[in-house]
Amino acid sequence: MTEETFRMSSHRPYLLRALVEWINDNGMTPHVMVDAGVPGVQVPSSAVKEERVVLNIAERAVVGLHIDNDAVSFTARFSGTSFPVYVPIAAVLAVYARETGQGMALPDDIPGTDTSPDDDDTPPTDPPERPQPAAKRPFLRVVK
Repeated sequence: MTEETFRMSSHRPYLLRALVEWINDNGMTPHVMVDAGVPGVQVPSSAVKEERVVLNIAERAVVGLHIDNDAVSFTARFSGTSFPVYVPIAAVLAVYARETGQGMALPDDIPGTDTSPDDDDTPPTDPPERPQPAAKRPFLRVVK
């Protein structure tokens, strides 16, 4: 069998949704750290520091939180102004609880994973392939 036979969708959005649910179930405040340098990220430039932005995605802090297999999207207030936020899943670096810091850095996709966005959910600008990870990113190894 070829690698194409075993191609699966990205595991990253599933981990993100599960961790956000776990944080919420424990009465904590979920935050995501985002690589604002990834094309397609739409956040206010004033919130970005060193190409990173931390976003509070608690239901009480945002309107219309939607986490699908392609992106995290919602509307939030920044300095009193409402702003639509769009973060491709490839740009999400980590998710954690504000109160405890517990959570995890999202691992890179396993080689052979289909990371192309769905055609019916394309953002205003199509994000390209994820850039090479920085040396500090966690590494997931598949043992056969």
